[in-house]
Amino acid sequence: MAKGDLQEVGVLAGKLVRMHYDWDRLRFLMPVDPEKGYQRWLGTQLDNEDTILLVADDRQGIVGYVYAKMEARSYDELRDACAALHDILVADRARGQGIGEALLKEMFARAKAKGAPRVVLLTASQNEGAQRLFKRCGFRTTMFEMTAELDAT
Repeated sequence: MAKGDLQEVGVLAGKLVRMHYDWDRLRFLMPVDPEKGYQRWLGTQLDNEDTILLVADDRQGIVGYVYAKMEARSYDELRDACAALHDILVADRARGQGIGEALLKEMFARAKAKGAPRVVLLTASQNEGAQRLFKRCGFRTTMFEMTAELDAT
């Protein structure tokens, strides 16, 4: 990914943020102007050697992106060192063309080249389409995140 891609990727990332927020407004945050926020944040990650940031494009522009980072062993999470997949999104107009799978496979190759033995991700329970993609690409379910609102207990 190049610096010139940040604005278009920020738009896709904003869509991802809004999608999660719409699924569960108590669990997911909704920052002011997530597109610009993501544009700034991902701009800080471009030169980070632990970052894997890829885009897919067509004649009309960027149609998808993936953002992952190499993560150290975490005793808090009982997780060994890995690549953590944080974001993947394919624009609606480009779905069903294999772009998500291609992004994941390239991310896997780059993570492996960086020494990651595995890739770990969290996915919203409502995101069944993404879960089908992840399973097709070799992911297995290992954990379920659960959330309790303390005002409700």
